[in-house]
Parts: sequence; structure tokens; C-alpha cells
Amino acid sequence: MPLVSFLIATHNRRGVLLHTLEQVQRCGLAPSTFEIIVVDNASTDGTSDAVAQWFPPVLLVRQHENLGPCAKNFALARARGRFIVFLDDDSYPVPGSFGRMLRHFESDPSLGAAVFTVTLPDGSRECSAYPNVCIGCGTGFRAEALRQVGGLPDDFFMAAEEYDLSLRLLDAGWDVRSFDDLHVTHQKTPGSRFPRRITRLDVRNNLMLALRHFPREWRIPYALDWLRRYRIIADAKGHRAAFWAGAIAGSLQALAGRQRPVSSDTFEKFAKIEETPRRLRTVAQRLRLRDVLFVDLGKNMLAYYHAAERCGLRVRAIADSQLGGRGYRYRGIPIVTDKEARALPFDAAIISNLSPVHAALRRRQWREADSRPVIDLFETPSGLGELSERAEPDVCGFQRLPHARVA
Repeated sequence: MPLVSFLIATHNRRGVLLHTLEQVQRCGLAPSTFEIIVVDNASTDGTSDAVAQWFPPVLLVRQHENLGPCAKNFALARARGRFIVFLDDDSYPVPGSFGRMLRHFESDPSLGAAVFTVTLPDGSRECSAYPNVCIGCGTGFRAEALRQVGGLPDDFFMAAEEYDLSLRLLDAGWDVRSFDDLHVTHQKTPGSRFPRRITRLDVRNNLMLALRHFPREWRIPYALDWLRRYRIIADAKGHRAAFWAGAIAGSLQALAGRQRPVSSDTFEKFAKIEETPRRLRTVAQRLRLRDVLFVDLGKNMLAYYHAAERCGLRVRAIADSQLGGRGYRYRGIPIVTDKEARALPFDAAIISNLSPVHAALRRRQWREADSRPVIDLFETPSGLGELSERAEPDVCGFQRLPHARVA
């Protein structure tokens, strides 16, 4: 029996998939300890024949329709490994990562999903918008956990399917954590990536996610807030019709489906709706803050907005490098460019983005450009080494930044 099963879904990316399979075979594990299962989503470019010819040990599952990344469920049904690894057809591991992944699982029986650090071709990183969420292009699972919660949602096709799975894992008592010593390269191949379809599915699936799984008191507030944010993003891309198509489809499908809300504890671990104001209040009292700037219209903006309200802080603006300078507003708060934001009077900039990769990038940018305190409420201790030695530790594990420069 194999120890690890690699699951890949693909559609019309023959050359990309063959390169990925070649890389996976060099993953560093002994050939007898792993298996590779590929689900071909009705490709018309000869993908299945090429896999059968060049990689005969690969178990090939041929589908008669394109079911997107969620077709990995068909591979899961055939997987024999104790551990399951999700990859995209254009993502592959750095040798040695899977040995380390196995050690993480062995050392922590509560670990249900080990999320890999993802590197893009230009050297930049990508990750989920929330820290306790797996990613389809590089996550290892304990097979027991994955089967317990039922795999990916079969009606999502693509976009946010990892959120649905992660919430169910968390609610079942499993941990979902990212690891700096686990690495995959994601080629982000443009083929089969259609921007308007992605916008529509992002809106539809995230709306379904909130209405299906969030606790009753937060179901509608988050659904409306995410719609507000996605409308701004879609408008900036010229995808207004795709936004409305997604919003209508998501509402109808959520109403037709069964609601399976997670517990309040699970939701708090995910959204940090109570932890955010607690941390912000500590910072505000320590630094005597009155006026703040938010940096980024992050996906968890609602938690930051309510935190500022509860702490009695005035939010001057939201600095967003992608959406600023277009006249957009979030709940009456202007969304401005970084340059416009630096000209405003405020006591501290608050990184309002839970995505570890994007939060790290934005805090570096702002600490380099502005002398005022730049606070990331959820900055991890490992990120503190990037700061100047002049930074003083705060009582709650944050940083007091008198000059706030990157070393």
C-alpha cells in the first residue's frame, strides 16, 4: 500500500501536466511509497493518451465532462495512501518537502491538513486570504480527516472550494496549518483561466460558502459584506455582468441547498471576529490611537471595521494599491492609493488583510515608506526578525515601531 497519494485534476493542458508528472516523480519519496492519480476532465488535446503512453504507472480517471478542480473527489475515491496531496496540473513539489510533511503529521495527531508554501515563477508567493485555509495547488491531508468530512464540495467547480473543505475540517476538530518548510512551485499557467468566469465563480461560491456554513448571526452580514467587496473588485476589472451573474446564482443555490453552519468556536478560529477587536484595543490603548488608516480591502474587512467601531477609532481611509484612486468607498470610507493615504493625518496604519503573504508584503511596503506605526495585528513571531532592531516588543506580541523601518 502506498503511503502518499498525489491527486491532480486537469483539462486541456497536456504539456503542462506531463511536466508536472515528471516533477512529482522526483519528489524525493521512494517509488513504492506513493501513487499518482490524474482525473482528466474531458480533455480534447490528447491528455489521457499522453499520460497513458509516457507515465503508465499513473492511475488515470477519464471523465466525460469538465468538473473543474473538484473532480479530485473521483481520485480520492480511488486513493489508497494514508496521506493525500492535492496538486494542480501546473504545480509541483520541491524535493524533500514530502518527507518533512510526513514528519509534521507524525508529530501532531490533530493535524488534518498541512498547507504548502507556494512560489510563483517570478519568485513571489501566493496563499489563501485566510491563514487556516488549504490551497488546491499544494496541500497535504491526513486521509482519515479528508474522508471524514467528505472531500471537496461537488457543486463548486472551482473557486473557494478549499474554504468549504477547510471549514468542515476545522469544525470536525482537525487543524489546518501552513508550514514554511513545505514548498511547491505553481506555474500559474494561463490556459483554462478565464477572468470573467473566475469573477462569476468567486462571487457565487463565496456567497454559497457564507450562507451555507457561517453561524446564523454572521451569515447575512458576511454575505453582504463579501458582495460589497466583490462588487468593487469586479467593477474595477470591468466584470460587472459576471458579478451579478455570480450573485444571483450563489443566492439561488444557497437557498436550494442544505445549511450546515459551523460552530461559533470554529468560525472564531476562521474569521477572528472577537480576537481582532481584542488585539486592536490593546494596540490602541498602548499607542493612544484615535485616527487610523486601514491598509488593504482584505477579505476579512468586516472584522476590522467592527473592531475599529468597538475601539472608538476613526478610520480615515483604506489604502489599496489595486483599488485606490477610483472613487470607491467601503461603508462610507474612501478607498485611496498608497500615495494619497500617506498624505492623510492618522496615528497608525493597520494592516487589514489576514492573508499571511499579502500582509507581509504590505507591512514591508508601508514600513519602508512611512515613519508612523504600521501594525499587523496577526504578525507572527517569525516575521519580527525582518524589522529594525529599534522596534520594541509590545505587551501583546505586536511591535511598537517608533521609526518602523525594515532592516
